[in-house]
Amino acid sequence: MIQHSFRDFREKSMKSLFLIGGIGTLLVLLLICLFLFSESFVFFKTYGFFDFITGTEWKPGANPEIFGLLPLLAGTLIVTAGAIILAVPIGILSAIYIAELAGPKTADILKSAVELLAGIPSVVLGFCGMVLLVPRIQEFFDLTTGQTALAGSVILAVMALPTIISVSEDAISAVPAALKQGSLALGSNHWQTIRKVTVPAAFSGITAAVILGIGRAVGETMAVMMVTGNMAIIPGSDLFLSSVRTITATIALEMGEVAKGTEHYYALFTIGAVLFLITVGINRIAEAVKKKHNQGI
Repeated sequence: MIQHSFRDFREKSMKSLFLIGGIGTLLVLLLICLFLFSESFVFFKTYGFFDFITGTEWKPGANPEIFGLLPLLAGTLIVTAGAIILAVPIGILSAIYIAELAGPKTADILKSAVELLAGIPSVVLGFCGMVLLVPRIQEFFDLTTGQTALAGSVILAVMALPTIISVSEDAISAVPAALKQGSLALGSNHWQTIRKVTVPAAFSGITAAVILGIGRAVGETMAVMMVTGNMAIIPGSDLFLSSVRTITATIALEMGEVAKGTEHYYALFTIGAVLFLITVGINRIAEAVKKKHNQGI
């Protein structure tokens, strides 16, 4: 009887603990949103909303100061898109190889290498990009500078790969063996089973891996700041071969020197709010893709 009562008490305590943790998470998120958007609203009291979202220049040192979102938004989206294009196929194919094709020893070595890659500080990757990647881009494309969106995309792709590979590999490994055996029993070969059974069954986990990788790319600051040139301009037709500046790099470069309470100060909070909305939008798109996939199964 006493043991049964203790078990009930322990279960209720754990439920209460989980509930408190969930409420605490929501409360922290709510406070962040309130603080971020309240500071942004102060900015729009003195600066036009449409002037901000349609502005093509970011010149806080001008007279009068100019705060246009488009150059920073374009830089962020271009660098992130390039990182996704590079990292997603490589990451998913690597995860498939580790989970389905590699031998046990090879898989262990590759997993260790992925974990080691994840542990490299972003500033080290940025430094390597400056020393090794930037000069190569400059020489290969015959540019005046190799600090371009392409350099930022490559560095971000390297940083996103460990997340995409690890989470995707876990999702693929979690697919029940019965599904694979059933496919093989029906006459499918190993590759057909991977393509038509294993990967679709692990689609939700792979989607989560891609979203986490994109989140890493969107939110990275130091490495991007070191290799992209930090030019707050809208790129021309060359896109990836232009010097750009991302939203995160702008906040990192300017927040330490801006006077608190100035229009420039509130403008930085506003672009931070924009970055937050971009992240929310990416998550919503991922949820929609997962829902559509699950309905189609």
